[in-house]
Amino acid sequence: MRSLLHRTPPLKAHCLILRTTTMATSYSSSLLLPPSVSLNKSRNGSSLGFSVNRSRVSMSVSAGSQTTLNDSLFADYKPSSAFLFPGQGAQAIGMGKEAQSVAAAADLYTKANHILGYDLLDICVNGPKEKLDSTVISQPAIYVTSLAAVELLRVREGGEQIINSVDVTCGLSLGEYTALAFAGAFSFEDGLKLVKLRGEAMQAAADAAKSAMVSIIGLDSEKVQQLCDAANQEVEEADKVQIANFLCPGNYAVSGGLKGIEAVEAKAKSFKARMTVRLAVAGAFHTSFMEPAVSRLEAALASTEIRSPRIPVISNVDAQPHADPDTIKKILARQVTSPVQWETTVKTLLSKGLKSSYELGPGKVVIAGIFKRVDKSASVENISA
Repeated sequence: MRSLLHRTPPLKAHCLILRTTTMATSYSSSLLLPPSVSLNKSRNGSSLGFSVNRSRVSMSVSAGSQTTLNDSLFADYKPSSAFLFPGQGAQAIGMGKEAQSVAAAADLYTKANHILGYDLLDICVNGPKEKLDSTVISQPAIYVTSLAAVELLRVREGGEQIINSVDVTCGLSLGEYTALAFAGAFSFEDGLKLVKLRGEAMQAAADAAKSAMVSIIGLDSEKVQQLCDAANQEVEEADKVQIANFLCPGNYAVSGGLKGIEAVEAKAKSFKARMTVRLAVAGAFHTSFMEPAVSRLEAALASTEIRSPRIPVISNVDAQPHADPDTIKKILARQVTSPVQWETTVKTLLSKGLKSSYELGPGKVVIAGIFKRVDKSASVENISA
């Protein structure tokens, strides 16, 4: 079956779904320095790069004397404080404006302009909305603004202490790249280049076929799967649908061919769904409709330096943390065609004893609502830029 997920116009994907009911080792400046990362300087004080305290990372040496990383290094992680980063759909006109009051945050937008080739901040602050909502703009915008939110938190009283206390991080779809940047797996600049290409590749894949995405509200995942099965009996192979985003109990995104999505919408009431919401995304993200984007991502990831994260970063693909850079590259390439396992991620974090969480992004409170759907007592503070 064709795996599916992302292409429509305005309500919004991953983050926004819930609103219906819903740093890096080689940063080229002192911006976004995560804990355990120090800036090396030359004798004249100019920046040379970063060195990372690898106390949490153990290495194993193979027989051929090649140094490889144990990918299961973080398997027994015990989370206490988490940074959570939103995905596409969290964008809103005015995002990034508050970040200009902090030099380190404002500098991220200046860096972004050089990499992207356009004035990102102007679009974030002034729109137009249709432009900001596009996949190619919204993904870089959310990535930069989310990391700018880290810098706003850093200058807040007690903010540095909060940042230093974070021992696990994750992000919803696009947000996984932000989480990896925060955790030092790649630089801000390299991450932004990947996100830019990702958005362009996903948009191109969406343009190649008529596909869409819809949020199903009020059913458990088993019922949503039955709904997909019923819809698939009425459409051709190219239009088949699947669950593409396991968000939280009662809120799942289905993605696929346009006719398949229309069949899901028509049958939802008979399956006792409370409502369906067509999502404003480019097409069938996190399904095989995105297969054309994979080879472009693989090529870009192959040429990008990725290091082991200094803290666990939970993957959207399997809800597990990974330490081996090559494994991380493979997972990021697979992510665009794989269902998002966000519900499992949240349940696992909470069951492992997570005490406090912070959602850092453009300002829309999205992930916090998902956590509350899983556990009403969950504590999530919103830090916006």
